[in-house]
Amino acid sequence: MFQIIWIVIAGLVIGLLARLVVRGPQKIPLWLTIVVGIIGALVGNIIAGAIGVRNTIGIDWIRHLLQVGVAAGLIVLVTPVWMNRQSRSSSDHY
Repeated sequence: MFQIIWIVIAGLVIGLLARLVVRGPQKIPLWLTIVVGIIGALVGNIIAGAIGVRNTIGIDWIRHLLQVGVAAGLIVLVTPVWMNRQSRSSSDHY
């Protein structure tokens, strides 16, 4: 149970950092920010492992930058899709 809580917290932190990196407003809900952060963390870990920087002495800055970078890329991709979905659902009611 604690591991799930830790995954959600890590996803939140990585997702929020990714949103800070991306310019402009990202009108996506918090739950989607967490999901994007979790996916960014997983994919960033895979990339870090592939290039041999997953576990280093001290703080794994490169791995964390990769995680936030992947999450930022996902924010850029997800935000317009979410906004388009929201505008489409609001126009369906009229």
